[in-house]
Amino acid sequence: MRTNNGKVKNVIISVYFMLVVLAILLATVFNAFRDVTKDPVVTFAIIFGGFAVLLFLVHFISKYFEYDSDGLKVVITNKGLLLSDYFNYREKTIEFEKDRLSAFKCHNYIIYKTLVLYIKNSKNHIKKDVFNVTLVSKKKRKYIKQSLSKMIKHNKKHKTSQ
Repeated sequence: MRTNNGKVKNVIISVYFMLVVLAILLATVFNAFRDVTKDPVVTFAIIFGGFAVLLFLVHFISKYFEYDSDGLKVVITNKGLLLSDYFNYREKTIEFEKDRLSAFKCHNYIIYKTLVLYIKNSKNHIKKDVFNVTLVSKKKRKYIKQSLSKMIKHNKKHKTSQ
């Protein structure tokens, strides 16, 4: 099974654009914050801090996710959405054989969703890998869970028959 969240890139670009428009709007309506404080430096710090938090949050959440379980190996990739064509500074790729998967978990935090994989290495030590699946649709996450569950079920069946 192959799936990704490539269509979400336009939405994230729109969110960044809206953040920039919001920053410009707040800069022009700077006088409206005089009720909060009389000091313009404090007002600027509050506006800039809020904008920086929103920008960091969007940047942290917005990741491209690709899942490919066709063939003997599973390939999972997480990378940044905006500058990923030029810089691979946030890329994380893992490739493993299907029989190495021992377990997986999906965590659903309020605005952040993760897929945690537990994979055995050649020495039978279990390695934990975490992937950001926040922008993957619910339907695609369901298919990924089904695919991973099928692998684990096959691995347990194969292990008991040996």
